[in-house]
Amino acid sequence: MNFAACLALAVVAFAAERPNVVVFLADDLGHGDLGCQGHPRIKSPQLDAFAKQGVRLTQCYSASAVCSPSRSAILTGRTPHRNGVYTWIAEGSEVHLRTSEVTLPKLLKGAGYSTAHVGKWHLNGKFNNPAQPQPGDHGYDHWMATQNNAAPSHKNPINFVRNGAAAGRMEGYSAPLVVEEAIRWLDGGRDKSKPFFLAVWTHEPHLPIESDPAFQEPYKDLPEEFRQHHGNVTQLDHAFGNLMKALEERKLTGDTAVFFTADNGPEGDGTKGRTRGVTGGLRGRKRSMYEGGIRVPGLARWPGKIPAGTVCEAPMVGTDLFPTVLGLCGVKPPTDRVIDGVDAMPALTGQTRELKRGVPLFWRLDMAPPREKVTMAMRDGDFKVLASRDFSTVELYNLRADPAEAENLAAKDATRLASMRDRLKSLNGEIEAEGPDWWKRLSPNGGGPLKK
Repeated sequence: MNFAACLALAVVAFAAERPNVVVFLADDLGHGDLGCQGHPRIKSPQLDAFAKQGVRLTQCYSASAVCSPSRSAILTGRTPHRNGVYTWIAEGSEVHLRTSEVTLPKLLKGAGYSTAHVGKWHLNGKFNNPAQPQPGDHGYDHWMATQNNAAPSHKNPINFVRNGAAAGRMEGYSAPLVVEEAIRWLDGGRDKSKPFFLAVWTHEPHLPIESDPAFQEPYKDLPEEFRQHHGNVTQLDHAFGNLMKALEERKLTGDTAVFFTADNGPEGDGTKGRTRGVTGGLRGRKRSMYEGGIRVPGLARWPGKIPAGTVCEAPMVGTDLFPTVLGLCGVKPPTDRVIDGVDAMPALTGQTRELKRGVPLFWRLDMAPPREKVTMAMRDGDFKVLASRDFSTVELYNLRADPAEAENLAAKDATRLASMRDRLKSLNGEIEAEGPDWWKRLSPNGGGPLKK
């Protein structure tokens, strides 16, 4: 056999060993919003079963306390102010995920993967407009998406776009519709000679919530706003189960690594309307630098590689998905820029209890008005420091002893506080210097120019 033939066989063998990958992202799902996360009422049988088939992460973080930055971090492995998507993106905004960022689907596509995105996008202000990059420009062979929310609600949405063409009114509810598109792509849209990368980003349980009456039925004894919210999570769970069933029926389960997480904590204050998500006892909610705003559910399954029925306590963040997926797919990350995430597989497989990081976990959110005085945070080991934009307010917590962040240790541990504050200030300055200065020039709410 000649060299070319041997090389061809080696390439085929390598391709056969590379897993398919699914990244399933929920929207505004609180840390405590699933049965497997301890919710006393919400029915999430599909995700609960999935958690037993792989690993459940107890300290899983989104990269931001709002949606767009968290999504940009998953695709780039870079903290949001570094990659430029510093806040949620209003329709028409200048902010977008730039093509100068090297994305996960682009790298995987270049390595021979078939790629697709279905569901919410929210990584540009000028959606489906050549003025800004669209999902296809970031490496997706196929995409069906909305700029932000499903409209007019999750029921019968009218604002999906498929590969640049308006999809029109779609009968049904958002998450199941998005999964139906994913299954169609698995059956007829992808190149079946290649492994695949599939991003499924649902709108549930983000407002405006509308839930199928069938999924509200388990909560018929509760007020309408609870029925709608809890039913929306069950609707999401049902859609996730449909996708897992499709993988099983197509004999893809054993060859597919699946990651499930969310983009930030629950919306609202939890006391009115349909924003009835919970944080599992953590302080803060969406738009907050406290744990309830950034700690989210995290589940992963890869049969034969990730032990079933395990729990991982190592802190992980959305940026880690980038190097983790690249690592299991045999693709090298770019070396010409800072990658904030780390390959989490050693922790997911139980080989280590702690991941070594070159860059501490970092969060920052510029919004007007800010939810609290503290607008940035950094975690290093068990300790977390939070600070206001001008560092006039600084707080310190030991998350192992106090995950609810009830006791500020600033006065008790002044030496540690000073050290972590200085490291946070230095890291924040370094990140600011690398990313675009949209956060200076544009409204902190992600819209147009700042008012003078």
